[in-house]
Amino acid sequence: MSSWRSLLLRIGDNCPDYGTSSDVKEHIETCFGVIRRELEHSSNDILSFLLQCAEQLPHKIPLYGTLVGLLNLENEDFVKQMVEATQANFQDALDFGNCDMIRILMRFLTVMMCSKVLQPSSLVVVFETLLSSAATTLDEEKGNPSWQARGDFYVSCILSCLPWGGSELVEQVPEEIESVMVGIEAYLSIRRHNSDTGLSFFEDDDESGRGVVEKDFLEDLWGRIQVLSSNGWKVDSVPRPHLSFEAQLVAGKSHEFGPINTPEQPEPLSEVSGVLYGKQKHDAELKYPQRIRRLNIFPASKIEDMQPIDRFIVEEYLLDVLLFLNGCRKECASFMVGLPVPFRYDYLMAETIFSQLLLLPLPPFKPIYYTLVIMDLCKALPGAFPGVVAGAVRALFEKIADLDTECQTRLILWFSHHLSNFQFIWPWEEWAFVLDLPKWAPQRVFVQEVLEREVRLSYWDKVKQSIENAPALEELLPPKGSPNFIYSIEDGREKTEQHALSAELNNKVKARQTAREIMSWVEESVFPNHGWDVALKVVVHTLLDIGSKSFTHLITVLERYGQVFARICPDHDKQVMLIAEVSSYWKNNAQMTAIAIDRMMGYRLISNLAIVRWVFSPANIEQFHTSDRPWEVLRNAISKTYNRISDLRNEISSLKKSVVSVEEAATKAKTELDAAESKLSLVDGEPVLGDNPARLKRLKANAEKAKEEEVSVHESLEAKEALLARALDENEALFLSLYKNFSNVLMERLPDPSRARTLRELKSIQADEMTVDLDESSVMEVDNESGRPNKSQSNGGKESNIYNVGEKEQWCLSTLGYVKAFARQYASEIWAHIEKLDADVFTENVHPLFKKAVYSGLSRPINDVSSV
Repeated sequence: MSSWRSLLLRIGDNCPDYGTSSDVKEHIETCFGVIRRELEHSSNDILSFLLQCAEQLPHKIPLYGTLVGLLNLENEDFVKQMVEATQANFQDALDFGNCDMIRILMRFLTVMMCSKVLQPSSLVVVFETLLSSAATTLDEEKGNPSWQARGDFYVSCILSCLPWGGSELVEQVPEEIESVMVGIEAYLSIRRHNSDTGLSFFEDDDESGRGVVEKDFLEDLWGRIQVLSSNGWKVDSVPRPHLSFEAQLVAGKSHEFGPINTPEQPEPLSEVSGVLYGKQKHDAELKYPQRIRRLNIFPASKIEDMQPIDRFIVEEYLLDVLLFLNGCRKECASFMVGLPVPFRYDYLMAETIFSQLLLLPLPPFKPIYYTLVIMDLCKALPGAFPGVVAGAVRALFEKIADLDTECQTRLILWFSHHLSNFQFIWPWEEWAFVLDLPKWAPQRVFVQEVLEREVRLSYWDKVKQSIENAPALEELLPPKGSPNFIYSIEDGREKTEQHALSAELNNKVKARQTAREIMSWVEESVFPNHGWDVALKVVVHTLLDIGSKSFTHLITVLERYGQVFARICPDHDKQVMLIAEVSSYWKNNAQMTAIAIDRMMGYRLISNLAIVRWVFSPANIEQFHTSDRPWEVLRNAISKTYNRISDLRNEISSLKKSVVSVEEAATKAKTELDAAESKLSLVDGEPVLGDNPARLKRLKANAEKAKEEEVSVHESLEAKEALLARALDENEALFLSLYKNFSNVLMERLPDPSRARTLRELKSIQADEMTVDLDESSVMEVDNESGRPNKSQSNGGKESNIYNVGEKEQWCLSTLGYVKAFARQYASEIWAHIEKLDADVFTENVHPLFKKAVYSGLSRPINDVSSV
């Protein structure tokens, strides 16, 4: 890397490029000196790289803005090109809806205005353009209120610029910026409050009627900006290096920023329809998502004391680093611990990372990324951050009963993985009290599932050793994981005819007989003499046992003999029994159960509808609130179905692009051939129609080949579109089956709607039915509002061992949680089939709590819930 690139990239960092100096002013002067000398030779490279640095290291934008301001004093043309390039990138970002680039480039424009590079009036025009578009979106005649998410995003971008340049704007263009603020206030007065209860981290946040309406993200940001304004725009967390060069920068020429155009307004709603509004609202929120939902883990006494706007700015820094350095985990952790702020922010950093890990409906990156970042931060700040993370885990464990179901699953997966990177060390004795809780208590289930996942990442004896400080927790460890092979003769069982059949099948596989030969043996020797049930057990248990040594063995067996399963189980009813036998064989190993069923679905030996039916079989229904085993299988099945559709859509998109290119190539080849055939040429002195015969032959071959390619691509496209249509039909059938099953099992178990209109009332049923005698000296009091005991911290920090939600109620709470989680995660697919689901499932006869869970997951307007 050349020195000027390294200096640009590392400006503001403690690094060898800048010697021993950590002074920001010296860094800027050093970098400016080198860049100024290089401009003559490498101006285009410098412009491109400097803009790239500002876009991808946005926490350093004040430094880059000041540097551009100094360059403006030396080379106005270069800086004018920089402003024009920024304008072009900004317009592209608006056109394509690149939210991160829009927000960051607006910050860069603001900082360049502070450095006298950009005219303040030009920045105000950008604000007014976005604000006008936002206001028009809410107009029912000119815009489309269901796309409020876009208007909210534009307004949040304006507000988020003000900490970086509010004081300069108020000083230089007070009337114009005041007009913008009045416009924002007017916008806030006509927009809908964004409740988004389906995306809350905690189920209790969903309950209405508490008399307190929490601010949504935009309202909260507006409040923080109001406080900042009343404090004279003083911000501790935003570096202002341009002030050190103010005497020089004032001599620079301020450039105008070219006009920008916001995208066309969405088409107005053609009819007043809750379904149409909901679909478009969902599309808008997918394109313009809310960046963060605050997860308040720690009590106020622990969170670092900072101004309201400082919290927002540090969150912005952290989210930007996570976004742009997601491929460099070491660099990411390094930048996260070295933000340009003069105060500690360890607790806020932990809350921000966990808020992204648990963000609903999906985190911005795969959860493994946040696992690695947390791990690297623990190593980078060994004296502070591990304790903060442990505190976060304890705080979330306290609230686990109210934590959203999907968040619980992610927390379990993260925590088990995190511990596996730190030798599985955890003070398990603190949680030993869960053994005194009922088997359905969420804290007990959490510990049980974490231990099960740890076993997957290590081995049983190692995990047992890790809980030696709380040996009683061995009760919650999963079985040792060995297969349940019913035809084993090692334990001295009496041999039966079925044992002989299993041994015969084993010998046939060892002799490398083909699937066709084994199918013939089953149909000719096993079916007639022993029946279908025995044949199924023998084939499943024997083949799975042959494939039990490793994942590779399993794949080999399924690839070689999968058609045997398909022949024996051609319909849904028999496939359900096949899955039951697979589960029986791997009953001691939830991981292998899930893998085997997933692979069988991948080879189309079993259908997703059969998996849904198996998950809702009586034996599994009884585990809904105490084990993740059936839910993992269901998650895998729906995910695989969704991935198939996504892959087909991507392939079709690629083929459509290919169609355009091959059509152009075929047209060009045909044009060249026609031109050659119509050309007059001389042969033996006589004029002849047609080009040189050799050239004509080559052009004909090219034209034929291009035509063949065109036909081939069109045929491939048609085939893929047919597959997609079939897959979408299967998807509709899957969600119909899924939600019909959910509705049926919940109707059987949910109390009458008059007794449980909300989740809070559902939780309190058991407490209301119990007669509890409380001694006045007891350290525990029943919290009547939540139906849960207040936890005493006086006994060594241990929890009370009473959980006042009954088993039936907990079953309902857990199942409703999964109803909402699936609706939320696959909302795009469900909205595509919503009319059919409304007609067949979400009718007036379903339980209001079930309908509310679905609608909440879909973020469907609550006024569509006619029965809630």
